[in-house]
Parts: sequence; structure tokens; C-alpha cells
Amino acid sequence: MKRRTVIQGVAAAPWLASWLSGCTPPAPPSYTGGWLGDAPARGHALRDGRTPSAACNGANRRVSVAIVGGGIAGLSAARALRQRGIDDFVVLELEDAAGGNSRGHTLAGIGCPLGAHYLPTPGEAATEVSDWLHEIGVACQVHGRTVYDERMLCHSPQERLFVPAAAGSSQPEGHWQDGLLPRATSEPARQQYRRFAQAVREAQALGPRAFALPTLRARWNAALTALDQQTFASWLQAHGLNDTNLLWYLDYCCRDDFGAGLAQVSAWAGLHYFASRHGFHAPVDDDAADAPDEGGILTWPQGNAWLVQHLAQPLGERLCTGRVVTRIRPGRHEVTLDAWQPAQSCIERWTAQHVIVALPLFVAARVIDAAPTALQTIAPLMRYAPWLVSNLQLREPLLPRNGPPLAWDNVIASSPALGYVNAQHQSLTEVPEAQPTVLTHYWALGGNAPAELIANRQRLLQSPWQTWAQAVLADLATAHPDLPHKVQHIDLMRHGHAMCVPTPGLRSHPALQALAEPQGRLHFAHGDLSAYSVFEEAFTRGHLAARHLEIRS
Repeated sequence: MKRRTVIQGVAAAPWLASWLSGCTPPAPPSYTGGWLGDAPARGHALRDGRTPSAACNGANRRVSVAIVGGGIAGLSAARALRQRGIDDFVVLELEDAAGGNSRGHTLAGIGCPLGAHYLPTPGEAATEVSDWLHEIGVACQVHGRTVYDERMLCHSPQERLFVPAAAGSSQPEGHWQDGLLPRATSEPARQQYRRFAQAVREAQALGPRAFALPTLRARWNAALTALDQQTFASWLQAHGLNDTNLLWYLDYCCRDDFGAGLAQVSAWAGLHYFASRHGFHAPVDDDAADAPDEGGILTWPQGNAWLVQHLAQPLGERLCTGRVVTRIRPGRHEVTLDAWQPAQSCIERWTAQHVIVALPLFVAARVIDAAPTALQTIAPLMRYAPWLVSNLQLREPLLPRNGPPLAWDNVIASSPALGYVNAQHQSLTEVPEAQPTVLTHYWALGGNAPAELIANRQRLLQSPWQTWAQAVLADLATAHPDLPHKVQHIDLMRHGHAMCVPTPGLRSHPALQALAEPQGRLHFAHGDLSAYSVFEEAFTRGHLAARHLEIRS
């Protein structure tokens, strides 16, 4: 399998290859746009030692608990403290809005996501997430069954895949198909689909809850460790699974959930994608109608920002955004934190009995004095995938192509990106054609090699928004040639370190397991502790960290 680099992935746009070679790209079409969201200068100031180091010149405050990081883990920890009747806490967040990878946006009056855009209905191991969804009215019990609000369950059609035309095809313009798994067109291909489905079933049989979600509930064993020690690509090769369409689909799944391709993630992670939920069922057999129920998907126009709003709204002034925590100093009886406020050019000092560190581990290692040995060991091993999320406002609807109509999730086969979601898919009203339409395009830039990941992160930071906007349009033009001329505005969100990649050996590393336990007055809570980043992992880690700490009166 060839590595899918940015150059290879946008062969339909020769100008991009020219740009990557040092040439100047042509002028963009007529649309407006720009970067929004993250403030990379703040994080890089911390990285480069350019944050103020003078003594505190702002407020001196004391709380029982300080939560550092306002992503899902930090917000979940705050909720768990409130459940315990503990109101004396603060959440310190680097960005100007809480939510981490689950923030949202409004474009032309339409809500749209800036990151995660759905939540699968939780399984039996995700009890904390399920309890909270009942609490906020997303779910309820009817005759002993969990029933979800129909307005929040993803409407049909859910998924479609654009298959570009092959040489000599009867459909020279390509076509859309239902579902994201390419159809097997030969018996050898069908056999490979069946063999992978069997391999997933065998993985699920490795032990009770072997692939539980959240993974902290998994009963880890030697067989899982063996899977975790090798890449998914090498595992597939060893099992003789080399069908081009199957490999593309599995690589897409890895990029979608983990930010990087199957040559970077572990075999444990690649199998976990399927074994933790609904397995793998290829529609190639006569009994396709008997495929297991894949469960529901909860989604909102603004994506998981809807969930963030329900977590953050009750916090009021206890949520302090625009704070760069520059130093955490654990002591025997208390912990001291320094937080730089760029907007006020001052440093606040906080003193707390306990600190919940809901930060990516590579950041935590920079700010904690005398960091725990486990953190010093694991932080250099973490690899983080960059992402680009683009919201496109269209002047008018797109022309239909062969196959099923616009779905919620729309993917282009062989693309280096992840396709787009329709921000208005959950609307219950007919949208007049004259009204603007918004599509959200996702591009995971972790690639299939560490060097590719690093180069893409640098390019994401250094290149102007117009260049990336052209790359997005070039990708989408494969399926929608009319789209570039219908774009009115593009807002782009870059996540330089969006999520940790579950590389071989990470999930089973003893240092990672050690950080799940309290480290004196420090309590770590982040999706990193699970070796990959999804809502269920972060929410559960934050909840448990807050439930287990002991507050003295």
C-alpha cells in the first residue's frame, strides 16, 4: 500500500503539488474565509519558554480543586465534583472557549462543528456517559429499555461513498453508493472481507470485555498485549489481507478514529475500532439482511459542541478561559499553579488541595515541576495527529450525481481526507434552495509515517488559509465539480495536536497505566490515558478522577 501523502492525495489539483515544491499557487476563486479557533501562539509560547516568568502580578486565589484543561475530561470532572456537592473548584482552559476537540461554530446562521460531530449510543461499559445522557434528557427508560430522543439520532440516509470512475467504466463520471465499505467485485475480494469479519469475531472472543469501551474497563491479557505490539498494517499483511478496497477502508477507519493510517496505529487499535462496538459485517453474503444492529449515532448540527454546552453552562465563573497554565508545583499539603492571562498581561496564582490534570500528556510534562516518573517516561513516546476542519458556506445546492442523495456523512474513495458531513442533515424543516448550505470537511493529517505527520503539522501552521482552502476544494471537486464555483465563504480550524495516535506498545505501556492512579495530589484525567481520543474515554477518565479524590473540610 502506498503512503497517502498530501501530494498523492490531491493529484486532481496539480497546483498543490507545485506549491509543495516551492512554487506560488494560483489566485483562489471568489470567496472569503480565514482561520478561526485555536490560538497556537499561546501554546508555542509555553513550548518555547516565552511565557512570563516573573512573580505573580495578578490575583492570588485558593480553591479545593483546580482542574487544568477544559476539554471533555476536564468538564466531566467538574460535573462529577458538582454531583458530590463540591462547588469550590476552578477549570482553567487555554483557549477562549471550552470543549477541546468538541467545539462548535455558527456560519450564516447555521450551527456546524469544529471537531467531533457525533457520539455513538453508549454500550454497557460506558455507564458514566449513559447516566449523563439520561440526566440531560437525551435518553430515557421506557418499559426497561433505553430510548433515545429521535431528534438527536442521526437521520437517514447516514452514509455514502463516492467511487471515482475506473478506466472504461460505464459510469464515466463516477457514482455514489450506500455505505462506506467499497463493494467487493470479485470472489477473492469477497473472501477477504469474510476473513477479516472472522478475525474481528475471534478478537472479540479473546476474553470478557476484551475490547470494552471505554478501554479502561477492558480485561487486559497477553493476547491484547501481543496485538498492541505490532502495527495494524503488519498484522493485516501477516493474515494475508491485501485487497486494495479493504485496505483503503481500514486505513480510512484508522484515520477517522485515530488521526493516522494503519501503518502507524497498533493492531489492537485497528481491531478495537470494530470489536468495541458492532464488529465488521461485509454485505457480500446471502444473509446480509441478518447483519447485527450497528447501534445508533447521536449527532447535532454543531456536532459535539451541543454536549459541551450542557457540561459547561452550569459552571459559570468557575470556568476560566484564556488561561495558560505555565507551572504546577505539587507540595506535601497543597499544589500551587501559575496561570498567564495574555489578555490582561498578568499571572494569576492558584493554590489547591488537589489538581486534576486534564491536559494532553506532552503538555502536562512541560508544566509540572518534578513530574512523576511515569509521566516523564510516557510523554516522549506520545505522537499527536494534526487535523484540519473546514466549514464551507455554499451559495446554492450541489448538482446531484449518480447514486443515492446527500447523506449525513459523505466520503470520497481514495481521498487523503475524510469527506464531509452535512450540517443541516438533522433539520426537521424543509430548507428553501435560496438559503445557504454548510458542509463540514474533515482532514486527518497524521499520515502513515512520523515524518509525514510532522511535515503536515508544520505545513498546517505555516501555510496561509487560502492554500488549504484550495486543497479542500480540490478534494471535494472529485465528487462535486460544481462545488468550487458555489463556495461563498470558508472557515478553517486547525488542530495542531488534535489527538494522540495509538502507536504500537502505547496502550499496554506500564507508565501509561500508572498515571491512571493518583500521583500524590495530582490526578490525571485525559483521553491520552486510554492511548486514543474519543468522547467516551475522556468523559469517563474525568468523571473517575473527580469521584476518587478526597477533599478535607
